[in-house]
Amino acid sequence: MSGKSVSAPTEAARVSGLRKLVEMREFLLAALVVVAFIVLSLTSPYFFKWDNFRIVLSSMSIDGIVVIGMTILLISGGFDLSVGSGMALGMIVTATLFRHQGINPWIAGAIALCVSAAVGWVIGMLVTKIRLTHFIVTLCMMGILRGLVMTLAGGMHFSMVSQVASVPSYKFLGQGSLFGQLPIQVIIFLVFAVVADFLVRRSRIMRVVFYTGSNRKAAEYSGIRTSRVLIGASIVCAVSAGAAGFIYLARFAAVPLQVGGGLEMTAISACVIGGASLTGGKGSILGSVLGLAFMAMVTNAMTLFGVSAFQQDLIRFTILLTAVALDQIQQNIAAKRAK
Repeated sequence: MSGKSVSAPTEAARVSGLRKLVEMREFLLAALVVVAFIVLSLTSPYFFKWDNFRIVLSSMSIDGIVVIGMTILLISGGFDLSVGSGMALGMIVTATLFRHQGINPWIAGAIALCVSAAVGWVIGMLVTKIRLTHFIVTLCMMGILRGLVMTLAGGMHFSMVSQVASVPSYKFLGQGSLFGQLPIQVIIFLVFAVVADFLVRRSRIMRVVFYTGSNRKAAEYSGIRTSRVLIGASIVCAVSAGAAGFIYLARFAAVPLQVGGGLEMTAISACVIGGASLTGGKGSILGSVLGLAFMAMVTNAMTLFGVSAFQQDLIRFTILLTAVALDQIQQNIAAKRAK
C-alpha cells in the first residue's frame, strides 16, 4: 500500500510536468520550427545546404541582437518602431568616424553605442516625463534618425572595403568564422542570447521589469521607480540596434542607407510569436529567438521559391497580425476566466 501511495503522486507529477512542457510556448514553437525545417528540406533542393544555413544564420544573428533588446522593452510595457533607423545610425556613425576622422573602428563603435544610448534615453524621457506614447515617440524617432543617417552620408551609399580590411580584428568580427564554417557574429549572438535568457529568467532586475510591464501603477505603489525601468529598457533596446549596425558594417564593409528598413516589424513579430505581449509583462529571450528562427525560415523559404518582395511583405505582415490577434484572444480568455 505504501509503495502505491508513493508511486501514484510521482506518476501524477510526471504527467503534470509533461503537460506543462507541452503547454510551454517555447516547446510548441520549437516543434513548429522543426516541422518547418523538415518540410523545407523535403520541398527545396537548396534549403538543406550549409551555404544556405550560413547565410540565414548570419542574417538572423544581426537581427537577433535587436530582438533581444526589443524583448526586454516589450516586457517593460513599451516597444520601439525606430530600431531599424537606430541600426542604420550605429552603422553610419561608426563609418563616418572611421572613414573621415581616422578613428579606430572599435573606438568609433563605442562612440556610436553612446549615441544610441542617448537616443534610447530621449525616447524613455519623452514617454515617462511628458507622457507621450511609445508609438508616437518611436514613429517620429524613426523618421528623425533616418533623416540624420541620410545627412551624415550625404545622401549617398559608399564602400568601406579598404577601411575595414585595414583593421583585421574588426574585419574578423563581421567576416571571420570558427573553423572556417561558423560565422563569428553567430557565435556572438548565441553568447548574448544565452546570457540574456539567463538574466531574464533569474535576475532580480528583470523581475522589476516584469512587474512594471504587468501593472505599472501597482509597481509604483510597491516602491518601484517605473520611470527608471522604462528609460533603462529603452536604452537597452536602442543600444542593441546600434550594436547591430556596428556588426553589419564589419560584415558587409559598405554603407547602404536603407539598411534596417522593416527591421522593427521583424523584431516585434519575432517577439510576439515567441510569447511576448504588446501590453507588457510577458516574454522570454528563448521564445523570441525561436520566433526569429521561424521568421527567418519563412523569409528564406519565400526567397528559395521565388516569391516577390511585395508578396513577402504581405505574408510577413499577415503573420504579425495573426500573432498579435492570437495573443489578444488569449488575454481575453484569461481575463474572462479570472472574473
